[in-house]
Amino acid sequence: MGPVLAGVLQLLALIAALALAYIPLGNYMARAYSSDKHWRVEKWVYKGIGANPDAEMTWSAYLRGVLAFSAVGVLFLYLQMRLQGVLPGSLGFSSVNPAQSFNTAVSFVTNTNWQSYYGEQTMGHVVQTAGLAVQNFVSAAVGMAVAVALVRGFARSRTGELGNFWSDLVRGTLRILVPAAAIAAIVLVACGVIQNFSGIHEVGQFMGGSQQWNGGAVASQEAVKEVGTNGGGYFNANSAHPFENPTPFTNLFEIFLLLVIPFALTRTFGVMVGSVRQGYAILATMFTIWLGFVALMMWTEFAHHGPALQAAGGAYEGKEVRFGVGASSIFAVSTTLTSTGAVDSFHSSFTGLGGGITMLGMMLGEIAPGGVGSGLYGMLIMAVIAVFIAGLMVGRTPEYLGKKIGTREIKLAACYILITPALVLVFTAVSMALPTPPHSMLNLGAHGFSEVLYAFTSASNNNGSAFAGLNANTDWFNTMTGLAMLLGRFLPMVFVLALAGSLAEQKPVPVTAGTLRTEKPLFTGLLVGAILIITGLTYFPALALGPLAEGLA
Repeated sequence: MGPVLAGVLQLLALIAALALAYIPLGNYMARAYSSDKHWRVEKWVYKGIGANPDAEMTWSAYLRGVLAFSAVGVLFLYLQMRLQGVLPGSLGFSSVNPAQSFNTAVSFVTNTNWQSYYGEQTMGHVVQTAGLAVQNFVSAAVGMAVAVALVRGFARSRTGELGNFWSDLVRGTLRILVPAAAIAAIVLVACGVIQNFSGIHEVGQFMGGSQQWNGGAVASQEAVKEVGTNGGGYFNANSAHPFENPTPFTNLFEIFLLLVIPFALTRTFGVMVGSVRQGYAILATMFTIWLGFVALMMWTEFAHHGPALQAAGGAYEGKEVRFGVGASSIFAVSTTLTSTGAVDSFHSSFTGLGGGITMLGMMLGEIAPGGVGSGLYGMLIMAVIAVFIAGLMVGRTPEYLGKKIGTREIKLAACYILITPALVLVFTAVSMALPTPPHSMLNLGAHGFSEVLYAFTSASNNNGSAFAGLNANTDWFNTMTGLAMLLGRFLPMVFVLALAGSLAEQKPVPVTAGTLRTEKPLFTGLLVGAILIITGLTYFPALALGPLAEGLA
C-alpha cells in the first residue's frame, strides 16, 4: 500500500468514526445542558463553592463568573509552580521562574497550553496532575459554557437570562469531559500509553552520557488533552513521543478525540435552537473547510518539489516514521483548525506552504471545527457576519434564527473578529521591530519571520502549537505571549456574551418569503466564502512575508 493511499484510507476511517459519534454525542450534550435535574455529586460541588445552580444569570453576571473562576485558576496554578520545590512528588525539580510560571498558568487556564519548557524536565507529578491536568478539564468546560450561553441567546426571547455559569461549568466537566476522558484513557493505556507515578530512570549510556526517562500519569492527561482540545504535552515531543502516542492507531484515535466534541456541538446547537438542520448547516461549513485544508496539506507534503523529497515519497523531515506524511498532515490540520495545539510532527519542518496552511487554520479563528465551545461560538459569530453581508446584498434587514441582526449585534460581532488579528499583527510587528526578540529566531529570512508570526498566531488564538525553531523561553516571549493568550481568550468572550444577552432580549421575527434560509447549501457556501475572504484580506500581507515567500522561493 502506497503512503498516499494509506493517508486517504485513514482519513475515510476518521470521517466514518466522527459520523457515528455525531448524533448520539450531540444529543447527549444537549440533554446535559438543558436538564433541570442535578446529579448528587454536582450538588456537593455547588454546596462546596456556595453557588446556586438554579439562579439565572444575565450576560454580565455570566461574564463575571467566567472571569472570576479563571482568575482564581491562574493564581492557583501560578502558586503551584512557584512552590514546586517544596511540594511532594516534584521529582527533584526546582520551582519555576516567575515569567515562565505566569506564562504557563495563563496558558493552561486559557485552554492554550503553550509550553516554553520541557515537560519531562520541569514539572513534577503534583503540578502535572493537580495543576495542569485539572485546568485541562475546567478550561475546556469554560469554553463550552460560553458557547451554550450564546446558543441560549438564539433560542430564548424576551429575557436577558442566559442560564447559570456554575451549572454549565460543572455539567460540562462532570457529565461530558470526565466520562469521555476516562474512556479515552483506558483505550490509550490498552494501546501502550504509560500511566504511573514512577520517578526518573536511567536507561543506558549514549555518547558518553546517560539517557533519563521519567514516568507519569500520561494516558489520563493525554486523553483530556485531546478531548478538551488542550494540547499541552507531558513530554516535550508532545504527541510525537512514543509514551504519549505509540502506534498509528493511537495517532488516529487522538485525532478523533480532538475533533469529536467540536463537531458534535453543532448537533447540540441544532437541538437546543429547535432546528437540527441549522446544526447541519454549521457542520457542513466546518467540515468543508477542514476537509479542504486536509487535502491541501496532503498535496503540499506529498508532491513537494525536489528530487530528494520525490524519491522519499513526500516531505518526511520532522515527521514520525510511525505515522508518515498522510497521518501527520491530518493531525497538523486538525490540531490547528481546533484550539488543541498538540503535534505528532514538527510544523517548523513542514514545507513552506504546509507551514502556512497550519498558520492559516489558526488565523481563521479555529472554527473548523474549532476548540470545544470556542469553535462553535466563533462560527456562529461568522454566521452573523455572513447574514449581515447577505442582507446588504438584497437590501433587507438581516436575520438569523428569527433574531434581527441590528446595529448593536453587528458591532459586537465586528469587535469579536477584529480582536485576534489585532493581537497577532501588533505583537508580531513589535517583536520584529525591537532589537532583542529577533535573537530568539533560529532561522533568518522568511522562515524566521514565520516563527514569530506563528507564535503570536498560536497564542492569540489559544492554540498552543509552535514553530520549534523559536526560543520562546525568554522574559519577552513569556510575558508577551502570556498577555496575548489572556486577551485572545477573554476579550472575545466579552463580546460573545454581550451578543448572547442582546439576542435573548429580542422578540422572534416571523419567517417570511424574503427570509434568508440559513439551513440551505447556499448559506453554507456564503459562510465559507465570508470566512476565507475576511481572513485572507486580514492576514495576506503577513503571510506573504513569511510562508508564501518561503514556499514560492
